[in-house]
Amino acid sequence: MNGIYLHIPFCKQKCIYCDFFSEIKGSETIRNYVDALCSELQWRKNYLPSNKIGTIYLGGGTPSLLSLAELELIFSTIESNYIVDSNAEITMEANPDDIHDFYAQELATTPINRISLGIQSFEDKMLRTLNRRHSARQAIESVETLCRHGFDNISIDLIYGLPGQDTEQWKADVNTALSLPITHLSCYSLTYEEGTPLTRMKKSGQIHEIDEEISRSMYMFLIEKMDSCGWDHYEISNFARPGYRAKHNSGYWHCMNYLGCGPSAHSYNGVSRCWNAKQTDSYIRAKGHIEDMQEEEFLTEDIRWNEMVMVSLRTKEGIDLNAFSKIFGRHSTEALLKSSQYHIDNGNLIFQDDCLRLSRQGLFVSDAVIVDLMKD
Repeated sequence: MNGIYLHIPFCKQKCIYCDFFSEIKGSETIRNYVDALCSELQWRKNYLPSNKIGTIYLGGGTPSLLSLAELELIFSTIESNYIVDSNAEITMEANPDDIHDFYAQELATTPINRISLGIQSFEDKMLRTLNRRHSARQAIESVETLCRHGFDNISIDLIYGLPGQDTEQWKADVNTALSLPITHLSCYSLTYEEGTPLTRMKKSGQIHEIDEEISRSMYMFLIEKMDSCGWDHYEISNFARPGYRAKHNSGYWHCMNYLGCGPSAHSYNGVSRCWNAKQTDSYIRAKGHIEDMQEEEFLTEDIRWNEMVMVSLRTKEGIDLNAFSKIFGRHSTEALLKSSQYHIDNGNLIFQDDCLRLSRQGLFVSDAVIVDLMKD
């Protein structure tokens, strides 16, 4: 099965930490954009090795700014050009304050069967600092509203290591999340991306980055708490109730072919990777014919090696060395194991059952371990 990612590059206001491509635009621009997005879906329907689709993901930006009519147009276009599996996971990202009874009722009439809520924190002070447009109360109510309207696969995002956040506040956030009827939890350490207001505020001294040891203790609490509650820690930042792993994101980590439509969206078909320019107005004018707005990279053996190491080691299962040998040869697998020996010896990696995976202590230095196993 293949995946489809649709980028919805619109927000009502920008969060200070976000470096994803998004803009603040009016309803007419959004309507025209959806028309262009549907045109790209039609124009690129032969990009993937087959038109069988197992996952669809609407990300952003803020996909919950789309109206029911706009969502229906998108899904009718997909259904006309692709074969969507009857058990396909279809996810839409949403802001909590967009989820009210009427909109949730409308969403329930669409093929969407999974909602990913960008909550980030259950502390109103933290939400104001991040320039989020919802309150802690709205975050909780959005989950309850979705449940009332039949959504039983709900994921939420949280961020730890926020300026001024202490360990007790983080514990309260995690415990609040676990008290809700959710099936999936994604937790990310705050990163200071260049060009964001957050990074400018840090450089000017308006905010201060949290101590690394405090951030580490927050992550340690998270993984121990989720483990004690029986959740599946299946990727460095992702936890799921049994049977509720995110299929679309898991596809990325297992080298699934996927088509990405919209400005800044990436696509991968096993041979090459391509990505669209970050230009909404030009994208709308192109009406789906975006060949002049794309860049493409053909995948050399070194690139495929590095990608397999990077994405596989993020997962609970790690690198399947039998699969690695089939792609790169036994000699390459021996070279990978030789490069891994230092981290196996110091306990950051576990070599077991023909798999190479991060240990619990290795999770805290995962970036360094991954870099050591990649080719220059």
